[in-house]
Amino acid sequence: MDWDRLAGDWSNMGARIRKDWGKLTEEDISKAGGRRDLLLERIRERYGIGPDEAERQLQEWASSEDTQNSGQTVR
Repeated sequence: MDWDRLAGDWSNMGARIRKDWGKLTEEDISKAGGRRDLLLERIRERYGIGPDEAERQLQEWASSEDTQNSGQTVR
């Protein structure tokens, strides 16, 4: 799965994202609007973590979404 597919299903991603990042608000997720860079920024802000850690977490999350869905690689 690539990021475009996740972003294309963004309206269904909110609950899944909040499951792993409960500090994110619905507004945070909505404003990100499927944009990976904006979601990373919100994760960093809410959790006070650096860019590498935020990237690692997001990649791990996207991979778990991949496993649950289609088995394709997330970029």
